[in-house]
Formats: sequence, C-alpha cells, structure tokens
Amino acid sequence: MDNLRFALLCALGVLGFFLYQAWEADYADQRRAAESDPAPSVTREADNDLPDISDAPTQTQDAQSEAPEPDTDRSAAGLASGSTVRVVTDTLDAVIDTQGGDIRRMRLIGVPVSGEDDSDLVLLNDEAPNFFIAQSGLLVESGDAPDHRATYRSDRDRYEMGPNQDTLEVPLTWTGADGREVTKVYRFERGHYRIGLTHEVRNNGGQAWTVSPYARLWRTPFDHGQEAPFAYSFTGVGWHEAKADADGYRFEKVAAEDLPEEPLKQRQEGGWVSVMQHYFLGAIIPPAGESVSLYAKAKAVPGSTAPGFEAGYVGAQRVVEPGQRTTISTELFLGPKLQDRLEDVAPGLVLTVDYGIFTFLSSPLFWVLEKLHDLVGNWGWSIVLLTVLIKLAFYKLSETQFRAMARMRKFAPRMQQLKEQYGDDRQKLQEKMMDLYKKEGFNPLGGCWPLLVQMPVFIALYWVLHESVELRHADFMLWINDLSSPDPYYILPIAFGLTMFAQQKLSASSMTMDPMQQRMMQIMPIALSVFFAFFPAGLVVYWFTNNLLSIGQQWYIYRKLDQEGLGQASG
Repeated sequence: MDNLRFALLCALGVLGFFLYQAWEADYADQRRAAESDPAPSVTREADNDLPDISDAPTQTQDAQSEAPEPDTDRSAAGLASGSTVRVVTDTLDAVIDTQGGDIRRMRLIGVPVSGEDDSDLVLLNDEAPNFFIAQSGLLVESGDAPDHRATYRSDRDRYEMGPNQDTLEVPLTWTGADGREVTKVYRFERGHYRIGLTHEVRNNGGQAWTVSPYARLWRTPFDHGQEAPFAYSFTGVGWHEAKADADGYRFEKVAAEDLPEEPLKQRQEGGWVSVMQHYFLGAIIPPAGESVSLYAKAKAVPGSTAPGFEAGYVGAQRVVEPGQRTTISTELFLGPKLQDRLEDVAPGLVLTVDYGIFTFLSSPLFWVLEKLHDLVGNWGWSIVLLTVLIKLAFYKLSETQFRAMARMRKFAPRMQQLKEQYGDDRQKLQEKMMDLYKKEGFNPLGGCWPLLVQMPVFIALYWVLHESVELRHADFMLWINDLSSPDPYYILPIAFGLTMFAQQKLSASSMTMDPMQQRMMQIMPIALSVFFAFFPAGLVVYWFTNNLLSIGQQWYIYRKLDQEGLGQASG
C-alpha cells in the first residue's frame, strides 16, 4: 500500500467517523420516537408517586449493597400546582411552586437560545416538549411528611438578589401534625449555577420522627431542534459510582432510551447523579461520605408523548427525637457545563463534558485551548493557535511523511515503467516493486504511520470543539459569529475543499495511481466539503488551518529535498 492509498483510506476513515456521528444522532431520535407512548391526561400525581422508603440506608447499612428499586414508575402522573415564588439572581431566573417546593421553571440569564435568538435559554420547564423539573422532599415509613406533593407556604412571592448580595436564601415552610415543621431553604449564589438545598427539620411532637431526604430530576429527552445537524450528543443519566474494589469513584452513564432496560440502582457513599444533554447539565450532589441510594429509571411525563425519565437519590434515615431539630443538606447544579466550574462543584462532575473514549486527550487539548483564549480573548483565534501548536508538536512526524511522499514522487516514473511492463502480471509487478524498494532503501509505508499516530488527536479535538459549551455561539470574525453552528454561507467548507485539492496536487504524481484511485481522490475534496457544510464552523476552522499549514510545510520540505536532489522525479 503506498502513501496515496493510505491517505485515501484516512480520508475515508474521517468521513466514515462523521457519518457514524450522523447515523447515531438520527438513530437516537428515531428510537426515542418509536418508544414514545401517549401519557394519560390527569390533573394530579398518583398518591404512590414517591421513591420507596426502603431505598433509604440506615446509619449502619453497608453503602455498597444494592439499592432496592425505587417505586416511581407510575405513568399516571400529572402535576398539581400552588402559588409560585419567583427568584432572580445575576445568573438565574427561577420559578418555585409551593406545591412540593419544586423548581418548575428556570431561565439562564445571558445564555442565548441560539445565534439568531438572543433571548435567555429556558433550561427547566414544566411544559412539553422540553419538560425538566427538580423535585425534593422527605420520606417517612408512615404518616405525613413534606414530599414533593406537600403544600408549602412562603412569606413572599418574589426574591431578587441585590447588587450588594452574594447569596440569596428562599425559605419555604411546611407544618404537619403534632407540631412537626420543616423549612426547605434554597440558597442561590452570585455568579454560580450551584444551588444549596437544605431541610431544617423540627420535631415539636411527642414521638421520635424518622425521615429520609430525597431529590430527583424529572425530564424528557432534550429536543435537538436547535443543534447543528448530524452532530450527535449524549442525552441521559450520568453518575459518579463508588468502586467496590478500590478507594475512589468512576464515571458511568446510560442513555435515556436505554433506561427502561437498564435502570440505575446503586447504594454507596457520596458521589452524585446527573441528567445530561448537549452543553447543559442538571446534577444532584448529596453530602460526601453519606450513605445514599442513587437511582434512575424511565418515567412518563404528563402531557408528553416523549419517553420521560428521572434520576435522583434517597439519603440515609435520620431520627429526630421529640423537641430536637436537625438540618439535612444537599446541592443542585443546573446550568451550562463550564469546565472551570464543574470540578469545584463536585469531584468528577467535569466528566459530564462527554469527550468519550478520548477524554485523556481531549481534556488537555481543551486546557491548552482555554489558556490560549485567556491570551487572545477569541475562541476562533484560539483554535487557529492550537492548530499551530499541534502542527509543531507533530512537525517531525509530518516531515517523515512528506519525505516519504517526495521519494514516492521521485520513483513515480520508474514505477510507471514497471506497471507498463508487468501490468498483466500482478504478482510479478509486486515482486519488481519490492525489489525496487529494497534496492533504493525505501519504505512505502514510511509516510503512513505519522498519519495514523495523529488521527486520535484529530478525533479528540473534534470532541473538544463539539462538546465544549464555551464555544457555543462564540464569535470569530467577519461572517463567522457562531463557532458551534455551520458556516451560513458555506465559505469555510469550500475553502477547505480547495486546500485539500491543493494538497493532492502537491503530494504526488498521479502516475502511481490507477484510474479508480484517481477518481476517488478527485471526489474526496468535494465530498468532504459538502459534509463539512453541516458541521460546526469551529471544526472547519481547525481543518482549514491544518491544511494551510500542511501545504506550507509540504512546500518547504519538497523545496529543501529538491535542493538536495532527493525530491525530483527520475526516469
């Protein structure tokens, strides 16, 4: 196999990778649609729509034992409503319903819906198609308790963070029988998407009260209507699972469409559970070191035909003696996957920026990209500079590749003579070519391995540019005002195709290729240009810049070899 054939295979491999992403996105959408069943229209949640109290670990239970399956799979589930409390900070505009104390709606202030629509993006919403709410409460074995069906009261219907405030607390109070009282407090922080959640429990009754906290995120799969076409992104549940055989955790995930067959049931200490979509995240973070049961499963959503699902946790039981009080705390994260903030929220939460199997390469690439952005203040130029750094890192490998291609060009006339002489005898032709390679000390695969080594880096960078919310609607220059969306005028894909065509002309003589290979090589720039027209502009900026640098490097090396008398074709 010569270098041109290998280059063709690499190009086909890149195209196949992108086609696979397109198929995966389309398949996921079709599967969700096929699994959709109309939800019964009711006006109130079923009475047994609660996590099972048996899920709650006791203070002495083994945290690594399997959690019982939560009893939350009730398709007849409507939403009751009470009065609303609006909360406005510098980053969030939320609506809390006193029925359950749920967070029913939330806008992310300053985060636009799309490049064409600069209105604030709605992340949480209690209406289809993108249904997504956060619920929480306390469980008891018998009697009443403030779960997500209970009615709370609030002294105010609006809370707004003042210019001199760094935190904003929103208390909701529930009073039960025998003087038992619980205050649910949401704590919002300036500049953050992290929300503190506490239940202040006071037992003014005459008997001990055993309670267990829980919280859940309930939603439908994210509607990808605003996403770039053919760009698949994961939607489902992710969690930090404690390893049974080591001191640590590992990140696990299951797609939303797989939850009916693969529900999560995991009892452990600490960790977190989340629902993931492209660029945005909802997460529940129980206290570290506390015995909890993480769970996730399919759950129908009222008024929606989409297959809903929920993810949450049930905490350890607490016994509150008469006249005593206790405070139970957890945290929520509801916002964009900003990588410089996620690790501060919870260990491992940054892994929800789903780079897949190339995380070990993508994470450092993003770190460098972020540092470059700190330097130049423009994500587009940061991509250009990162491309230059990658090219410098692989300079010697590329030089080996181009030297091999130059030598192939030198031998092209002699190889053509062999083809003319032994064209009817394929075995004899291969033997004569191998004799030529041995005589001249030339390895035809010498230029292939550098390309092979660089492919994982190219794919890892694809995931960086595709998954990093920092590039969402990021401006570059001129007509490119959104690096996460396709070029609206197709100028970049066309420019990419021209540079790829120029590379082919510069690389080698067509004398080493048969007619079928020549036609394939001529088609590849057109095919990839058409395909890249549907991909984010940031990715095309990388490939275009890489091609320009490759052309410059190739020209320089060929010129140097020609001066040494090693790169000119010989007869």
